[in-house]
Amino acid sequence: MFNDVIAAAALGIWLYLLAARGGFWLCRERDENIPDPPARWPSVAAVIPARNEAECITDSIGSLARQDYPGAFAVILVDDDSDDDTAVAAQQAAADLAADRQFILIRSRDLAAGWTGKLWALKQGVDAAEEMQLHPDYLLLTDADIVHAPDSVRAVVTRAETERYVLTSLMAKLRCESFAERSHVPAFVFFFQMLFPFAWVNASNRATAAAAGGCMLVRSEALRRAGGIERVRGALIDDCSLAENMKTVGPIWLGLTERVRSIRRYDTLSSVKRMISRSAYAQLRYSPMLLAGMMAGMALTFLASPLLAVFGDGPARLLGALIWALMALAFQPMLRFYRVSPWWGPVLPAIAMAYMVYTFESAYRYARGQGGGWKGRIQANVSCQRR
Repeated sequence: MFNDVIAAAALGIWLYLLAARGGFWLCRERDENIPDPPARWPSVAAVIPARNEAECITDSIGSLARQDYPGAFAVILVDDDSDDDTAVAAQQAAADLAADRQFILIRSRDLAAGWTGKLWALKQGVDAAEEMQLHPDYLLLTDADIVHAPDSVRAVVTRAETERYVLTSLMAKLRCESFAERSHVPAFVFFFQMLFPFAWVNASNRATAAAAGGCMLVRSEALRRAGGIERVRGALIDDCSLAENMKTVGPIWLGLTERVRSIRRYDTLSSVKRMISRSAYAQLRYSPMLLAGMMAGMALTFLASPLLAVFGDGPARLLGALIWALMALAFQPMLRFYRVSPWWGPVLPAIAMAYMVYTFESAYRYARGQGGGWKGRIQANVSCQRR
């Protein structure tokens, strides 16, 4: 009887996820079908915070230098206390910028109290953009590991101008080549879409807000009205926090893309685990109660059905097998997007269990004062203390 109740509850969850959660699993929100170009091309300044990114920065800056954007365009790199050749490599790559396009290199000042490193660097870049003669209409907030197709800025600006979005964000396509990446990256985006259905993010009548920090085009005037970068200065999940603020002043849009890619490598399981656990507990607002609820919810949603299918009997076993099959099918559109084997579908429960472990480790590291570690900085809950 108990197994039957668990099976019925798990089935109810998956029927809701498949039928009433914004169709997140269909992966329909993409940067395709770009509207007609605007009559006037607004000015854009790309702002890139970089800390020890010598491995990626040449490709990232080079891709911005090759943009075919018809309007005024500038690139601002904020070197966030790097101790490698990030600045030198960036300057060399920026040599490919057209003569009428400006490149500015800023050496970040000492980290201010109450700020995460990335947001403090972004703040300095945004301030520099506002002081430029260009007076950019838009700020392209992008990361140092992001490579843009030549038409990406033109496409994202066209969408923003046509629909009057105050924030237009593209979920950069993450590298998915190693075993660690194939086993974790599609699920990472799948879980993100489950948490923040893109169709709900893009609906002005819903409060759901999210963005992908690798590529965010922000309307400068709207950012000022939303309180600027200062409003989210201590946020570890800064992209979604910024999206929440921006949606209070206008419509936002988020979609999958093939135009923008991350070239950051996660060749080992431990490197993937670090990436996920860095901010997992922050998503739960550092709450032990939410952590316990999340663990119970993930167990019921992802683990109950395969356990029932293997060890149960009678109706519970049949329902467990059905739910497991539905889960695997729901994962297929994301697996196709990342061009990995459909056989990862039935493995989703095991991947979900790994994510549960990473989240628990994230909470454990936070309790030990090591939360949010990134390139030598401990950044979890910086509003309470500076590290």
